Amino acid sequence: MAVPYDSDESFLGLTAPRVRAALDEGRRVLVITGPAKLAQLREALGRDAERIDSRPPAAWYEHPYRMLAAYHEYTRGRRTFVIGEPSWAGRSRRQVRELIRCESVINAALRATAVIMLCLYDLRRVPDSVLHYGPVNHPVLLGSDGETSSSRFVEPHELVLHDDTAPLTDPPGDAGTFRFTARELKRLRRHVGDYARTAGMDRNLITSLVISASEIAANSVEHGAGYGTITMWVGDGELVCEIADPGGALDDPLPGYIPPEPESPRGYGLWISRQLCDLVELRAEDGLLRVRLHLSMSS
Repeated sequence: MAVPYDSDESFLGLTAPRVRAALDEGRRVLVITGPAKLAQLREALGRDAERIDSRPPAAWYEHPYRMLAAYHEYTRGRRTFVIGEPSWAGRSRRQVRELIRCESVINAALRATAVIMLCLYDLRRVPDSVLHYGPVNHPVLLGSDGETSSSRFVEPHELVLHDDTAPLTDPPGDAGTFRFTARELKRLRRHVGDYARTAGMDRNLITSLVISASEIAANSVEHGAGYGTITMWVGDGELVCEIADPGGALDDPLPGYIPPEPESPRGYGLWISRQLCDLVELRAEDGLLRVRLHLSMSS
C-alpha cells in the first residue's frame, strides 16, 4: 500500500503501530529507509527495535530489477512485513521510469506471498511526477484516516509509462550486425565479447553482456524463427546490443519481470537479462521482435 506522509510525526504515526502489530503476528519485519528515519522508528519501537531487520535504500533500490529479485528472495516462504522508501533524487528520467514500473510489478511478483508492504512517499521530497503514480501502482492507500482502496490503481500488465510505446531509435550507421542461427550461437558469444572488448567495456561487465545476448539469441532460435540478427553499437557511455527475431512474439504480459519457478525449464532468458543489464527494451512490430540490451561501459 502507498503511504504518503508530510512530517516525522506522520511517518511514525503511520508506521510504528503497524510494525508492532506485525511483530505480534510473528512476521519478519524489513525496513528499507534512510538512517534518520530508521533511527526515529527504532527509538519509537523501544525494545521491539531489536526484532526488525533493515537494509540501506541506496543499495536495495540501486537496480530496480535486482530489487525485484531481492524482494522475491526475502519474502519467499515467510510471513513478512516490509517498509520501503527509495530515494528518488539524482536519478535520470529513465531510472525513475524503471523504478516506477518495478513498484507496480511488485504487486504481481509478490501476489502469492504472505507479505504486507508499506511504500513510503515523503510529500516534502518526492517529485510530483513520482507522487502521481502512488495511487496508480498501489491498490490500497494508507493515511491518517486509515486504509482506503485506490480508485486509480492499474494492474501491472496494463501500466503504460512515458516512452513505452515510442518506436525504438534506429541504430547508428556504423553499428555492427551479425546474423545467427542455432549453429552460430557459440560464434555469437565470441562476437559479442570481442566487440565489447574492442569498444573498451570494463572486463567485469563483458560476461554479463555475453550471457544476456546469448540467452536472448537462444530464445530466438528455440522459440522464434530459428534465426535472427544481432546489432551492436556504443553511445552515451553504454553499449547497446539489439537482437531481432522475425518470428518472435510477446505472449507474456510481464516479460522477464517475474522470476520463473525453480523447476521451470524455460522463461529465464529475459529474467536473467533484466538482472544483468541496466535496461532491457522490447518491441514487437510487424512480426519482428526486437530486444534491446543496454549496459554501461564501466562499473
